[in-house]
Amino acid sequence: MSIRPLALACLVIALAACKPSTPAETDAPAPAGPAGMLEQAASALDPLSSPEDEMKASMDKFLKAKSFHAVMDMQGARSMVIEMDFVAPDRYRMKMPTGTQVVIGDTMYMQVDGRSMKAPLPPGTLTQWRDPLRIEEHKAGMSVESLGNDSVDGQPAKKYLVRHTGPGPSRPQSSQPQSSEFTFWIGGDGLPLQLVSQGESQGKPYSMTLRYSRYDDPGIVVDAPQ
Repeated sequence: MSIRPLALACLVIALAACKPSTPAETDAPAPAGPAGMLEQAASALDPLSSPEDEMKASMDKFLKAKSFHAVMDMQGARSMVIEMDFVAPDRYRMKMPTGTQVVIGDTMYMQVDGRSMKAPLPPGTLTQWRDPLRIEEHKAGMSVESLGNDSVDGQPAKKYLVRHTGPGPSRPQSSQPQSSEFTFWIGGDGLPLQLVSQGESQGKPYSMTLRYSRYDDPGIVVDAPQ
């Protein structure tokens, strides 16, 4: 998986082997409080699945989402915050420091000096938002490590460390591999909550946090500017 500041990836789960439960264990109530919430979130995931299976299942669910909200916070030489709303199958609204951009299909509507301009959009431009993992394309050279239970904004989650070794993006045939890693959080419903990556871009360090929320929220509407 080629790792770039705006196109990062990963989701995976490595759970302990499943233990048969006794009737007493089945009827026992879940622990109260944050620990109980995390346990319930973990139990919603199949403990017999491999990390790769869990990753694919989560991404399949993510790709079926009818809508969601995402916030990308970039810190480094070029710090910025971008908010994005998505409505299936192909509507995006991105609030950027330079203005708001709306994408519908292969057309981008840009706001410049209070005016709206239309421009064609090259295919794949928004892949990092809709399909951040690109599993099939980058599955070779990827390893995943479970980091246990965690939470994101109070929501119980599972945390993972994903490492990838592969050719550099500018030299696909290069024999010199490039390594990268990032962390990813999956909520108890199997949907991604957060991705964090750190690295270098143009010789300078950066950190990126990408958070997802408001899945299948009918209140998210994306229309072309008038």
